[in-house]
Amino acid sequence: MQFTINRDALLKPLQMVSGAIERRHTLPILSNVLVEVSDASLSLTGTDLEVELVATTEGLTVQSPGRVTVPAKKLLDICRSLPEASDIRVQLQGDNCILSSGKTKFTLSTLSAAEYPNLESWQGEVDIQLSRAQLRKLLDDTAFSMANQDVRYYLNGLLFEVDNGSVKAVATDGHRLALSNLELPGLTAQQKQIIIPRKGVLEIMRLLASDEQLVTLSLGQNHIRLTDSNFVFSSKLIDGRFPDYRRVLPRNSTKLVTAHRSMLKDACTRASILSNEKYRGVRFTLASHELQIVANNPEHEQAEEIIEVEYQGDGLEIGFNVGYLLDVLNTLTTDLVQLHLNDANSSALVEGVGNSGASYVVMPMRL
Repeated sequence: MQFTINRDALLKPLQMVSGAIERRHTLPILSNVLVEVSDASLSLTGTDLEVELVATTEGLTVQSPGRVTVPAKKLLDICRSLPEASDIRVQLQGDNCILSSGKTKFTLSTLSAAEYPNLESWQGEVDIQLSRAQLRKLLDDTAFSMANQDVRYYLNGLLFEVDNGSVKAVATDGHRLALSNLELPGLTAQQKQIIIPRKGVLEIMRLLASDEQLVTLSLGQNHIRLTDSNFVFSSKLIDGRFPDYRRVLPRNSTKLVTAHRSMLKDACTRASILSNEKYRGVRFTLASHELQIVANNPEHEQAEEIIEVEYQGDGLEIGFNVGYLLDVLNTLTTDLVQLHLNDANSSALVEGVGNSGASYVVMPMRL
């Protein structure tokens, strides 16, 4: 194997696949990146056995094709350290990979490409085509509500549902829930639900630009594949049953509060400074056209905010984790937000006015 490539052309796909590679692993070969050279293109593959990422690049001069695995982090550090726009000559000599650029030369150890693990081949049951921006919005709207290392393993990921011409993304950690809905009128795919693991979701968000370029999602029995013009990303799925999110969504709310999002966000941010560091509780007290936000902590310190809102119902006191509310207010982009409430013990439904795609449920706190 021998080829010459511009440093910048190699660095971009290398940075892409490095996200799928675990630094510490019991299998040494999983710290390596698989380098495959054909007559006209270079393919790089990284995997941790749960996710796999393949990126390709062209514009290289190939003297002889071949395949080998080299330490991913060292190769990435070498490429970063070399001057921009410099050429790198890569040559396989025995068990070593020689990288040279100008008067600089590196010798890297290699492991056989034949031993590199690939995710087993599988057939997609449902294929969806949508834009990068549409997929990115689904994930941006919901990913922050995923659980992290919860014993209920099925919560450590994101539900992806295809049904009746729409695609939904749902995430919950048991205390709050985020739902984003995307209508795709031309979608005729069968109904399907899958749970994408947390790492897979975060990798897709890292890789995806937010533009109108189309991508293809293939949903299988145990895997998901995202095919982009620059890369192919595959991930195993979580084998579990996600809670029925429809039962969690509050129905027939009796109290409706409309507030300016930025005003409510700023008030919650200020109040949170003196909230209990562990529980982050704040008390909302509603009166006619007025919302009072109060936070206390064990040091007997208190923060109080009063803002104007549209509200004409009976008085109500309800407690929330202010961190959960701020996550929602930071994700929404509308000028106005609405809180649908019933009583002090019922969940709140938060939505952006004019943004019908995303809904958020926040459980109340007892203060």
